[in-house]
Amino acid sequence: MNMMSDDREGFAAFLLRLRGRGIVPKNLIAAFEATPRREFISGQFHSLAWSDRMLPIECGEAIEGADVQAAIIAALNIEPGNRVLEVGTGTGYSAAVMARLAARVVTVDRFKTLTEQARQRFEMLGISNAMVRQADGSNGLPGEGPFDRIVVWAAFDSYPRTFVEQLSSGGTMIAPIGPEEGEQVLCKLTKIGSRFEREDIGVVRLQPLARSVAAIL
Repeated sequence: MNMMSDDREGFAAFLLRLRGRGIVPKNLIAAFEATPRREFISGQFHSLAWSDRMLPIECGEAIEGADVQAAIIAALNIEPGNRVLEVGTGTGYSAAVMARLAARVVTVDRFKTLTEQARQRFEMLGISNAMVRQADGSNGLPGEGPFDRIVVWAAFDSYPRTFVEQLSSGGTMIAPIGPEEGEQVLCKLTKIGSRFEREDIGVVRLQPLARSVAAIL
């Protein structure tokens, strides 16, 4: 893989931060290394590609910092045969990383601009097991499950019970739960029987989950 020197330095610093947080799965690090983050953000932010800063993207949205993405994907503990549902495609970066770990990733976003750009990036990188579509993902994709892993990059104001049926038995969902303003609790929800077992794994600040499909963008 051919990383430019400043990109390599940024990636090395990112790895050091991950190790400091105890995140060291070899397959996860390889998936991040194989997915050129610069290709997913606009040129003016290339120097910040591997930083832990949220960066603006199209449609008034943002891409999470690299560390937050890595921590959440690590907590999902994706296994090779897994089917993954992602709500909030954004630039497509996290779906591209997860596609290197899973059998299949279905990623949805309410903005047509974002889904089309993500699809082009997947094609450019030869990623064929990530499917992207424009949809209202606030209730997941009820007709498409079950999924082994679900990740939502926006905050629920209350417990996301509608997702229970879309998870396979023993499956994992990671979602922030909390108020629109301020911090939310990042929850790891494991499906046991017909309910969720909840483990709080951190604190994040993400945008509230928007419902409906964007009409114009």
